[in-house]
Amino acid sequence: MEILDGKKIAAEVQDEVKTQVQKLPGGEHPSITLVQVGDDPASSVYVKSKVRMSEYCGILSRHLHLPGDVSEKDLLDTLRRLGDDPGVNGILLQLPVPDHIDQDRAIAAIRPEKDVDGFHPENAGLLAAGKPRFVPCTPLGIRELFLRYSIETSGRHVVVVGRSIVVGKPLALLMMLKGRGGDATVTVCHSKTRDIGAITASADIVVAAMGKPRFLTAGMVKEGAVVVDVGISRVNDPAAKKGYRIVGDVDFDGVAPKTSFITPVPGGVGPMTVAMLMSNTMKAYSLQVGASNAAR
Repeated sequence: MEILDGKKIAAEVQDEVKTQVQKLPGGEHPSITLVQVGDDPASSVYVKSKVRMSEYCGILSRHLHLPGDVSEKDLLDTLRRLGDDPGVNGILLQLPVPDHIDQDRAIAAIRPEKDVDGFHPENAGLLAAGKPRFVPCTPLGIRELFLRYSIETSGRHVVVVGRSIVVGKPLALLMMLKGRGGDATVTVCHSKTRDIGAITASADIVVAAMGKPRFLTAGMVKEGAVVVDVGISRVNDPAAKKGYRIVGDVDFDGVAPKTSFITPVPGGVGPMTVAMLMSNTMKAYSLQVGASNAAR
């Protein structure tokens, strides 16, 4: 069993982006605007992490923090204004947004060429068509782990447990793409799937992304499988210093001995998500500069 070290690979990706930025002519820098609505504690932590990593990579970042009661119209106007600003290369709307805002409408208001989260319907459609532009950062990070650890996906059976637009659906499409890091046979399971354990036990690679603590147990995994844990939950633990601990969707202690590779929680998929956001932002900058030069 080998640990898929997300911290290590994320650091490699970030250093590569940093080097790319340093090589830009005339001291130019890509830029990203992070839009947060309200004061959700978890969102605040995530945004700070993204700002910190942007600074490390040399990417100019702006944290636009809107009040929780901002109207949907004002949010949409803000997102469209950022889309029209040539000084903004990437736009990220920190999710979730308050209930009074239609999340799908807000995502659709982001200019697709600046949608570095990869959630815009146009980018989702390009991925489904086999011509990806921006892929959501968590699935992209998972594929990067496979590539850098030389985990073969071609012809392998990948089971994705979860069907969200953030992880499950885009990961399934990514794994089916032709070429390196793809060519897999993919099964997507969800809350209505019957006998999930029998399906996951047939998989060469299992990705658990349901948001249910320790959902995937040893009996649901075959010997030698690759297991990726996307979940992150806080569970009570009187023995822990803080009275709780962070766990994933996988019962790590039970499952790990059966695997060939497994991600830890924390330190697995999480760092990769932020690293791939930096990579997407660099890509957005390059695409926009290329388009601008071509128009001249």
